[in-house]
Amino acid sequence: MEKEIYTVSIYTENNLGLLNRISAIFLRRHINIKSLTVSNSEIKNVSRFIIVVEVTEEQVQKILGQIEKQVEVIKAYYHTNDECIYIQTALFKVKSNLLFDERQIQNIIKNSNAQIVTVAREFFVIEKSGRQEEIEQLYEELLPFGIMQFVRSGRIAVTKSEMNISNMLEILN
Repeated sequence: MEKEIYTVSIYTENNLGLLNRISAIFLRRHINIKSLTVSNSEIKNVSRFIIVVEVTEEQVQKILGQIEKQVEVIKAYYHTNDECIYIQTALFKVKSNLLFDERQIQNIIKNSNAQIVTVAREFFVIEKSGRQEEIEQLYEELLPFGIMQFVRSGRIAVTKSEMNISNMLEILN
């Protein structure tokens, strides 16, 4: 089987130590987590993990089986990139004199659909949301000007098809 990028969505109770136990499942199988994001979900008091991995479908199915054995896990799903709408967000901190002295930076920001979120005397901060490739392209374009700091979030994603987690929880309650 061929490896593919999968987005794993895990709905859980928010309990101490769960992140460690979930990441250990990947560690035991020597699977690198490309991205991990945890947030509140659309359901009150339920958290959602979004984990991106590059594995075979057989591997992701086995991983989900192990994840769902965790007491706090309500339900876990996996999806291919084609089945999701996903983005990441990045922040770039750049010296402020470049914003005014280098017209090219203004064009790079405009052409990449990024936004300037803060301008201070010593620096300015650019925010870019989009696919990983778009963020990497902006990074490469800004690199020659000197990036003071850079940070990128993990993937956030929603599925194109409905995930009946809310209906499932109503039935359980």
